[in-house]
Amino acid sequence: MIHINNLHKRFGDSHVLRGISCDIKPQEVVCIIGPSGSGKSTFLRCMNALETVSEGEVVVNGFAAHDRTTDLNKMRESVGMVFQRFNLFPHLTVFGNLLLAPRYHRLASDAELRQHACELLHKVGMLEHAWKYPHQLSGGQQQRVAIARALMMRPQIMLFDEPTSALDPEKVNEVLQVIESLAHEGITMVIVTHEMNFAFKVSDRIVFMEKGRVVCDDTPQAMRSGQHPRVEAFLKDVSLA
Repeated sequence: MIHINNLHKRFGDSHVLRGISCDIKPQEVVCIIGPSGSGKSTFLRCMNALETVSEGEVVVNGFAAHDRTTDLNKMRESVGMVFQRFNLFPHLTVFGNLLLAPRYHRLASDAELRQHACELLHKVGMLEHAWKYPHQLSGGQQQRVAIARALMMRPQIMLFDEPTSALDPEKVNEVLQVIESLAHEGITMVIVTHEMNFAFKVSDRIVFMEKGRVVCDDTPQAMRSGQHPRVEAFLKDVSLA
């Protein structure tokens, strides 16, 4: 579903990603963890061509994101993205936020889109807030709306960029529960997260990054088995191991 080969990303003199290679299979849930500043979010943003590739290949659902001739809008129709800061349109209601993109792309009739929006808002526990504006919602509620909005396009891949980092601690679990429920529905998911317990619970694989490189790519069980000393040291630092 996602093929990455020798990916490099530079911002001026800063070499942020240093030769990353990684394959993500259909329906896999992959969490990306590692110290702050290791390039995790940049890596994720390269998967959706929100950052241009300096060198290497990024192929997402058959689209070459590294190729400047690729129709990126077409590629992104099958890729949902959830950001740290929700990025909801403040002038639209919850319902309006969900309907905007699929109406623009004419994915279905208006009645079908409204029905789908209601179903998704129910799934994330936000149906009763459908006519509120973003400023009337808590951070956790806004993030649940952002997840529902991404799902409106019926994506085959979901990318989450630290979806709980901007939330108050008591709001984190409500968002993680929504993401965990999606993990059982067959959507390919890549999640950058600092929530270690969540990562080890929901992942098929965990990618550990440091200084722009993939240090370890393995199952949660192998990560906790002592086979990877650097990962074990990191987990002890964050009080998981």
